[in-house]
Order: sequence, then structure tokens, then C-alpha cells
Amino acid sequence: MKSVAEICSDLIRFDTTNPGSGERPAAEYVATLLADAGFEPVVFESAPKRTTVVARIDGDSPDALLIHGHLDVVPADPAEWRMHPFSGEIVDDCVYGRGAVDMKGSCAMTLATVLDLAARGVRPKRDLVLAFLADEEATGDFGSRHAVTEHRELFDGVTEAISESGGFSVASGEHRVYPIAVGERGTAWMRLTAHGVAGHGSRPAVDNPVATMAHALSRVASHQWPVRLTPSVAALVENLSEITGQRIDLDRLDEEAVRLGPLGSLFKGQIRNSANPTMLDAGYKVNVVPSTAGAHVDGRYLPGLRDEFLETIDALLGPKITREFVNLEDAPAAPYPSAFFDELAGSLVAEDPLARPVPYVMAGGTDAKSFARIGIKGYGFAPLMLRPDLDYFGMFHGKDERVPVEGLEFGTRVLARLIA
Repeated sequence: MKSVAEICSDLIRFDTTNPGSGERPAAEYVATLLADAGFEPVVFESAPKRTTVVARIDGDSPDALLIHGHLDVVPADPAEWRMHPFSGEIVDDCVYGRGAVDMKGSCAMTLATVLDLAARGVRPKRDLVLAFLADEEATGDFGSRHAVTEHRELFDGVTEAISESGGFSVASGEHRVYPIAVGERGTAWMRLTAHGVAGHGSRPAVDNPVATMAHALSRVASHQWPVRLTPSVAALVENLSEITGQRIDLDRLDEEAVRLGPLGSLFKGQIRNSANPTMLDAGYKVNVVPSTAGAHVDGRYLPGLRDEFLETIDALLGPKITREFVNLEDAPAAPYPSAFFDELAGSLVAEDPLARPVPYVMAGGTDAKSFARIGIKGYGFAPLMLRPDLDYFGMFHGKDERVPVEGLEFGTRVLARLIA
């Protein structure tokens, strides 16, 4: 039977860049592993080569747990990497390649865990639904959204789900802090348009949409969003104060995040809404004032703050800018405290006596948003014990993405304790 590192390496070798040629080869690999172990995977496509795999494993209780991960990855430029991003090489006890952390390593842990349980004839405590999805790195239209609308029956009986991003270790003195995500910020990806009057670039502009857009984006980029401490983030800060033995000043959270270093990274992007201009599109010739200018903004808002976020955005953009949503998703939240959170935390502590699990809210978004639409409560839990010098957040979409082999092996042990 393949090791978790070998499965991770194999998955990385499939170039599933999104946008690109699709997830089909990686999905077929996953389906073959599951079928060879005696499971009955369901493989379907939302569009040619946009492929998802779902399998149900019977357990002692029909109250099912969903473990989901995505097979697509963001682009990677080989010239910027130490080794080819789709080589899947194992060097210095790390698996290198695009998707090692986000999130083929997690998919490999899920596969290695259930394949080992099957080989040993161990039955899960509850039904398991495994989903290996397409298109998470875009909107999920070809992956999780398609799955919950067109294949809803595959998720019958599921009450909770686990996926990225949580369960990883952050060094803190004699402890290791493990954030478990109980929510994530909502997504508001917006396409902006400024309309004006076309004219010759040498003459005084009547109404230059490029200038209008530039001024609006400057206002958005420079806006200082106020701190909004949601209950889950407040619980995280309280836990960190207890673990470090140092009071965290709620009136100076930005400064406290800097002081706490890696621990501060767990809340510094989760204490306010945000909006970042990310794309510009204007003009076609240097001496022509165009009639329109376009831009894209990546907006994120905390649970319960969508209306406040959009009102602020509209005020910043001004009356000459129109906006439309490329993607609008609510900010899902899972129960905390809860018995299931305690189960997740207990599985970590059982494998790492120094573990200090804490609640966490993700700054970005995941496929949990789609599953929340059908009532499934999602937790970020892809357990990894990491070396203190490895910048976990920097691995996401970064160059030289890699995951320690021992971290993957730790994760499979934690998952086995959780599900069996």
C-alpha cells in the first residue's frame, strides 16, 4: 500500500492548474485507489474534464461526516521554484510541489487513512462521505456548487464536515497551538466599471473613466476598516492570552498581532473586513481616452457584516462607479463550543500531548461555503504537525510550496483517531 507521502507526490504530478486542463487525471487516480480498496466511488463531471469524486464508507452510525478536499491548484511558474512545481519530489523530508499544502497533501492524508482502515478491516464510528472536488481555486461552480445542486443525494445524512484550513501546529514556547476553524469570512468578488466620455488624449478630458477608476481604487485601497471582534475571534484571542500567559490588549490588536508573531497571524486578518483591488482593465491606445475603465476587487467580510461591508464599499467607490458580483458567498460559521469541536481537539491532543487546540476563523474562503448551503456545518481541520521554521501561510499559493513527510504522517494518525 502506498504511503501518504507517495500519494501526495503522485497527486502533485498531475498538473491540475485552474484555469487549465481540468482535474480528470487526478480524479481518476483517486477513484482507482478507492475502488481497489473495495469502495464504490462516484465520478462525475460538471464540464469536460472538470471532475469530482465522491465515495461513501459505511460506519457504525448513519450520522455521516464529510471529509472534502479539492484537486485543483493555482498556477505556478517553474522558473521561480527550487524544483519543478509538478515534480512531486521528496527532498529534505518534504514533499515539494504545487498543492503540497493547498491541498493535495490533505487529500493524500484522507486517502491514506481510509485505505489503511480498509486494509485492517476497521469500520468507522460513523458513515464517512469523501469528496475530492474540482474548481475550489475559482468559484466552485464546476466543483462544490455543482455537487450540492446536481448530486445532493450523495451527501444525505451528513451533519458536519472537515477540510482546509485548520489543525496545523504553530509553535508557542512549550506548547503547540492548533487552530481549528469554526468559520470563515464571506466573499465578495466584484467587477467595477467606470463610464466616461471618449476623446483625444492630447485634449482636456471631459470625463476620464480611467482617472475616475484610479481615484476610486485609491480610496478603497487606503481605507482603514474598523476592528469588528466576532465571538469566535474573541474566543481565539482569549485562548491565546491564556496559553502565552500574557494579556492581549483588545484596543491594540494590530500591534498585538505583530508582537505575537506566528500566533498573531491567527487573528490579524480576521478582525475586520477587507477589500483589495486586484485587476485593472482600461484603454487601448496611449493617445485615446477610453469611454470605460474596469477593475476587480477582492472583498471579504466577517460573519454578520455583509451589509456594513457593501455600504462602505459603495460609499468609497462613489456614484460614477457601478459594481457587479463575480462571486458572492456568505460567511459560514460552525457551532463553537460544541461536542464535535471537542472531538477534533481530542484527536490532536491524543497524538500530541503538547497540543493546545483553539477556535479560529479563516481569512479566506473554502468549499465549506457550498456545503453550508445544504445545512452542513464545516470545520477547518486538516491536521499537520509542522516544523517551527516552516511558514504555513506562506506556502499557500507561494513558491517552493512543500509539506513535511512527518507532518503528513501525523495527520493520518489524527484522522484515524477521529473517524475510527
